Amino acid sequence: MVSTTDKFIVGSEEWCCLPSLGIPAIKARVDSGAKTSSLHAFNISTFKRAGNPWVSFEVHPLQKNRRTVVRCEAPVIDRRVIKSSSGDSERRFVISAEFRVGDYSWNIELTLANRDSMGYRMLLGREAMNGRMLVDPEARLNLGDVSETALLEHYGSPEQNQSGLKIALLASNPELYSNQRLIEAGEERGHDMTFLNIRHCYMRIDAVAPEVHYRGGTNISEHDAVITRIKPSMTFYGCALTRQFESMGIPTINTSAAITQSRDKLFSLQLLLKTGINIPLTGFANSPMDTQDLIDMVGGAPLVVKLLEGAQGRGVFLAETGKAAESVINAFKSLRANLLVQEFIREAEGKDLRCFVIDGKVVASIERTAAPGEFRANIHQGGSAAVVRITPEEKKLAIKAAKALGLAVAGVDIIRSSKGPLLLEVNSSPGLEGVETATGKDIAGMIIASIEKKAGWKRELATAGEAV
Repeated sequence: MVSTTDKFIVGSEEWCCLPSLGIPAIKARVDSGAKTSSLHAFNISTFKRAGNPWVSFEVHPLQKNRRTVVRCEAPVIDRRVIKSSSGDSERRFVISAEFRVGDYSWNIELTLANRDSMGYRMLLGREAMNGRMLVDPEARLNLGDVSETALLEHYGSPEQNQSGLKIALLASNPELYSNQRLIEAGEERGHDMTFLNIRHCYMRIDAVAPEVHYRGGTNISEHDAVITRIKPSMTFYGCALTRQFESMGIPTINTSAAITQSRDKLFSLQLLLKTGINIPLTGFANSPMDTQDLIDMVGGAPLVVKLLEGAQGRGVFLAETGKAAESVINAFKSLRANLLVQEFIREAEGKDLRCFVIDGKVVASIERTAAPGEFRANIHQGGSAAVVRITPEEKKLAIKAAKALGLAVAGVDIIRSSKGPLLLEVNSSPGLEGVETATGKDIAGMIIASIEKKAGWKRELATAGEAV
């Protein structure tokens, strides 16, 4: 048994080195509560070398920096089911690597997982620490800091690799988390990413040589693919631009037709009902005269009133009594607004599910809980989100809904009721922040992979060997 005098003391975080992987400096979170150690990895690909399984992957070694990338290769020593801090289990590759901290060095096992949302690019678990170190949780960087100058010497200035596709992100706000993540994820995979503000685009409508131009007269018709993220208020013009790109043979992540029908709440519900998808009992009217009959049609109060043009929880009201329902509906009469009335699912208790669907697969799902005083779960209005395990029936419903509307990327909102899962709506430009933060998954990277597939582009790997 090794005595405590033979062990060295580390803080809650330390700079480390993984020389066998070509990583000269990476800050690790030292966590004796975790059994295994983990390394941030993305673009993971398996291959064989001399008949043995190997894995190639890329690492962002620096916190809050997705531009600095190190490419690594290592033999696979195992694949294990690891339970994350969020309670989710996933099967991860396990590798062995030389580990250095301070003046000490030994080999440790590392599981590979995307840790972009976790802050630290590496987690040092107790299996790697046993018999060698003691942890002082109040201390940090006991074995020394690494300066910005040293990091620059180690990694240099990150250069963007633009050997991939030329991809445009058609949206309205470049500062939005979702848009920034998509730009970053595309650049990580070697693509030339361009943000196009919908308002600054204009078109040449011509059968022989259609074009799209940008503010200042720049012809932007030479893109390989377009990611469409059109906000509701820009649906008409955004879809017109999307159709223009499609007419030029440029693939879009969601087509103009799919976006158009998904944005029409009534039409989308009618399409979904045709495929046998269950929704809350719904009534539709345009400034109705028979207010009471409309209320009775959905079972009376309490009920939900929705404006057809509303988005992100705006234009949605709960009427708890018949009198309140009449007042809200009558108020909309003066606006001559199209509105939906819908039965209120009391047993949902202010919760709903957001299922993120990409290419016919549910890649992530979260449960959203309404903020205090609110009846509907909405992250934009102070609600919260947590990882949830959905049922096979809920998964099938989400996939079916996205397919019915023709959406390659969709946020499908489902509510749990005493009658089973009911579909609330389908979002053609779902936000990424809530789902990436809650699940720790690289949803932006999955969307980039989807547009790569649609454009017929395959990422070239530098690794020698046979693909598995």
